[in-house]
Amino acid sequence: MTFSAPSPIRAVVFDFGGVLFDWSPHYLYEQLIADEQERNHFLTHICSPEWNVQQDGGRTLAEATAHLVGQHPEHDALIRAFYDRWTEMLRGPLPEGVALLRELHAQQVPVFGLTNWSSETYPHARDHHDFMQLFRDIVVSGEERCIKPEPRIYQIALERYARHLPGLKPEELVFIDDVQKNIDGCRALGWQGIHHVDVTGTRAALRALGVPCQQ
Repeated sequence: MTFSAPSPIRAVVFDFGGVLFDWSPHYLYEQLIADEQERNHFLTHICSPEWNVQQDGGRTLAEATAHLVGQHPEHDALIRAFYDRWTEMLRGPLPEGVALLRELHAQQVPVFGLTNWSSETYPHARDHHDFMQLFRDIVVSGEERCIKPEPRIYQIALERYARHLPGLKPEELVFIDDVQKNIDGCRALGWQGIHHVDVTGTRAALRALGVPCQQ
């Protein structure tokens, strides 16, 4: 059953990190590297976001770790900790984002997921949080071996979601993501997009599109 409203929006798509989950490497490395400047350098230039996102695109954790240790053998233990202790980076759900998800589901708004996440670490989040069961379908970059904002992952998502909502068109989806380039990527393919800064702003943007949610 889908919700009926004057809105052309038929479904809401959620990013996970920064919207529903509080994740940061700093939560772990604050324990491992006491000096802030040294820690920031390590997480910017060694275990960098650019390195981590390759695992979101399908590279195995073992391959990624071995490659980086080979480049920086002096940081062997710190590099291995990134995935050996990855769960310590995932602080938990973001309550306001999860409340929005639950509210939309209760209003019978179809909800879907689209996340840049390693296929090896994603199951921990999926299996430990009950709200993950609210999604009709979730597209995980590590499983598809492509990442936002590449056009292909949005095309895969649309095809998957359309299995649940036949005839689904790009403009009938609204995507919530905390990274502007990911919103730009979905809009380029005709989706509606909301750059998530805070839940109050996201709720206002959803209401402006006719999606039923509280202030």
